[in-house]
Amino acid sequence: MPLEHETLGTLLSDPRIAVIAGSAIRARNLKEEPLWNKTLAQLKEEHFFTGEIGLGIERLYRAADTGDFYYPLYSPEECREDPAREGVSLVFFPSDLPGADDRPYLFIVPGGGFVNVWNLTEGWPIAEQFNRLGYHAAILTYQVGGRDHLLEKDMEDFARALRLIQARAGQFHVRWDRYITCGFSAGGYLVCLWNTEKGFPAFHLPAPQAVFPVYPVTTLRPDIRYGSPDPDDVRALYGCSLEEAMHSAYEIPDHAQRFPPCALFLAAGDELVSPENSGLLARALEKLGIPCLLEIGPTGGHGFADGSGMCMQGWTERAVRWYESLCASGKA
Repeated sequence: MPLEHETLGTLLSDPRIAVIAGSAIRARNLKEEPLWNKTLAQLKEEHFFTGEIGLGIERLYRAADTGDFYYPLYSPEECREDPAREGVSLVFFPSDLPGADDRPYLFIVPGGGFVNVWNLTEGWPIAEQFNRLGYHAAILTYQVGGRDHLLEKDMEDFARALRLIQARAGQFHVRWDRYITCGFSAGGYLVCLWNTEKGFPAFHLPAPQAVFPVYPVTTLRPDIRYGSPDPDDVRALYGCSLEEAMHSAYEIPDHAQRFPPCALFLAAGDELVSPENSGLLARALEKLGIPCLLEIGPTGGHGFADGSGMCMQGWTERAVRWYESLCASGKA
């Protein structure tokens, strides 16, 4: 592909995407990193990133060429009140395949450990794949960084995004209340949290049709998580102690009653988020009688994004086909 021989810096410096380029990896200044001057082919060869980021950037260019693709979720006044809101936004990629208008749209939430948002690998390329499968897609860039009650602020970002889609439903050619959430790692935790009392019920918004968490965090249990979190980091995220968070809706598997059908994707060798995070949630959903697919790749680690070049390749198609099979059988 032609883009494979372009440097990341050249591609992200295209003036068409200036409004979102700085959030390719939110809260990281890529211009100051060696990878800025590497070609996409070099980045792939040297394993800097996973996934088809060239296809994602190409899709971003096509969206930008329409002149209307980037939507801030907070006004300039609101951003002055709280600078962390600056850059919180939605990017919308429509699919041009027949029937897309009649299907739920994908609401995609990249990961980044609550300090970054990896649109470059887990946002734009994933949306491009769902477009090719006949689904419109929206990518959320949310608030990050060590701030008090950060997760509550992220839930507000979710609500803002859905209300924006509601207001522009005619423009986007979607039924705004029919959506599927898809999140990665920390974003996987957020799309799971959205199904608890802290998510859509708190904002009086409709539930998703399905949820696709990819190598997600789901639990705070000390026998499952890797390492001991810093108490200050815990309070910044949850606004309370770890013990208090474990006995609240932040402990996802214990508060899964509102979940829609759920398809989980991960790799057995995940070195950052224990696969038992997904296993625990899958067992909870099974006990509740909620349809659940648990796919664990035998090889690979954390952050495989679209899974290209490894055993998880094609998971996006398997996810939507599973959802469509549930619809055909009346189970979704």
